[in-house]
Amino acid sequence: MSNTTVCNDTSEAVELHEQMKIYLKPIAKLNVCVQLPQLKTPGKSISNWEVMEKVKHMIRPEIFITLKIVKSSLEFIRLEGEIENKGKIKLLIAKLDGKAIKLSGFPDSLKVRAAEAKISFPLRHDWDSYFRDAKNMNEMKSGERPDTIHFKDLPTRWFASRKDSKKDMPCEQVLRRVFEVFGEVRCVDIPMLDPYRKEIIAATKPGSIQTFCYGQDLTFDAYVQFKEYISFVKAMDALRGMKLMNKDEEGKALTANIKVDFDKTKHLSDKAIRKRRLEREKLEELEKIRLMKSKQEKEETERKEEEERQKKIHDERERERRKQEKLEIREERRKEREEQRRDRHLKRRRCEEEERMKLKIAMEERKLLLAKRKLESLHLLTELFNRIKEDKFKEDLERKEKELECERVKQVEMERKRKLEEEMRKAEVKKRKQEELMCQEKELREKILRNIKAKEEKKLELERELLRKKLSGKHKLKSAVVLKK
Repeated sequence: MSNTTVCNDTSEAVELHEQMKIYLKPIAKLNVCVQLPQLKTPGKSISNWEVMEKVKHMIRPEIFITLKIVKSSLEFIRLEGEIENKGKIKLLIAKLDGKAIKLSGFPDSLKVRAAEAKISFPLRHDWDSYFRDAKNMNEMKSGERPDTIHFKDLPTRWFASRKDSKKDMPCEQVLRRVFEVFGEVRCVDIPMLDPYRKEIIAATKPGSIQTFCYGQDLTFDAYVQFKEYISFVKAMDALRGMKLMNKDEEGKALTANIKVDFDKTKHLSDKAIRKRRLEREKLEELEKIRLMKSKQEKEETERKEEEERQKKIHDERERERRKQEKLEIREERRKEREEQRRDRHLKRRRCEEEERMKLKIAMEERKLLLAKRKLESLHLLTELFNRIKEDKFKEDLERKEKELECERVKQVEMERKRKLEEEMRKAEVKKRKQEELMCQEKELREKILRNIKAKEEKKLELERELLRKKLSGKHKLKSAVVLKK
């Protein structure tokens, strides 16, 4: 079953290979835990579906791509949800964490806890410690050190060759080109493309469990081995917490969750490759021997069948000859009986033909009568419908005239009201203008009076000043006090 889903938000996609239109998109998952109340009523249960719908409603307008129940018990329900945009995880946690939901039929509220889900992916410490502690590994040899990535559930069509007629099969060259963006690739292996792989594993590892999915065209497993350790590290770091995304020619985006792990089985070591090649050569030789034996057996079987067929043809011809003789005798007798039957049949047929002609004439006359009646009925119905149509037309015409008259009366009344309102508005405007003119006239008069008063005061001041100057310059004031001698 394909694990691809439609992607509507491609804003976080990182380009992996431009020509194949393959990208990396961050996985955005969060865990939601709903604490359940104690069920006091026997036989009463909580609907997981209702809990999921409540959680979906809480994050609106955002939606989950997938939402599934990871664990369910009497104390809590744990769900795992995935969204398209990883940047919105904090927003969804804020909407869910610490909130409460109310279920129908339960008085107590259910507390919700939410947190970002951890993605299961090997770290650098994991492969370093594994290859360091493994006793059967030699880090000087390829395939026995951290340089090989094991992919699972890769979509087949995304890695198919466009030039190849087998469009539903993955291509090693395409897989190599895609992952060469991280560094030079030493070796690539797709077990799905090897028709002898199942027999090779059975021969090299007796009693081992088969892990490859043969006959599955939608997804496939693959091994990619890099020449340099740094290329392996770059690839693992880039794929951590990511899923693949592909855009088709119409611009539609699809995403696929893949499983990525470092190889622990020395699958692409020189020894394993050489061993598989030898086993394949043995199987191919056995296949050639088996095909040769099958061809010889088939030729022998065909020869025997041909002899049997020739014998059957001879017997059949002999039986056919005897049968033909018997048939000729029977045919002569049959012709005699047929002649007698023909004479009786012609006589009976003439009688039947006469009866049929009489019946046909009677039926034609009846059909003509029915046609005349139908025609008269159609004429009557047409005339009736025409009269009904005329009456209806007259009624509609009178109704429309009444509606037009009412409309004209309404328009006249509205025009009269409009003119009255216009006159009132004009009177109001005229009154307001007169008041403004009176106010302006009053202000102008007061201003003129102030100016005249100021001029008079100024004139008086000037006269006083002149008089003071005259008095101080020409005349000497005498004291009014007369002293007695």
